[in-house]
Amino acid sequence: MRQQEQAAAGLRLDKWLWAARFFKTRALAVEEIGKGRVLINGQAAKASRELKLGDRVRLRQGVVEREVWVRGLSHIRGPAPQAQALYEETPESLLLRERAAEARRLAPEPAQTIAQGRPTKLDRRRLADWDRWSATAEDPDLD
Repeated sequence: MRQQEQAAAGLRLDKWLWAARFFKTRALAVEEIGKGRVLINGQAAKASRELKLGDRVRLRQGVVEREVWVRGLSHIRGPAPQAQALYEETPESLLLRERAAEARRLAPEPAQTIAQGRPTKLDRRRLADWDRWSATAEDPDLD
């Protein structure tokens, strides 16, 4: 009976995000909510907003965007399987996350575009000498 009363009453958004393991601490959850990275049913929310079963929560964790349906409420942070039972990710969100992960996987590594790494001191001196001397029409090496 007590759990039904608590479910009917709702739960603070920051506490639910923490209990569902989206954020490591409630303080981080409050910070992300304050930055406008968490929406409930398409509207900006405050950390103290009461969350109810069936609400649609859209949040961003770093570069990853997720959209989930609230399926359970919990005042405590339990193990991962218990936390995952508190929400259900929408099929659109899963598809977008898979596409983003694939794009990151296929994107070239910026460091691989450098063939031999940084130039050595000798290489830099040769480049400086090459830039210092320019070829002219009187240069005997051009004939």
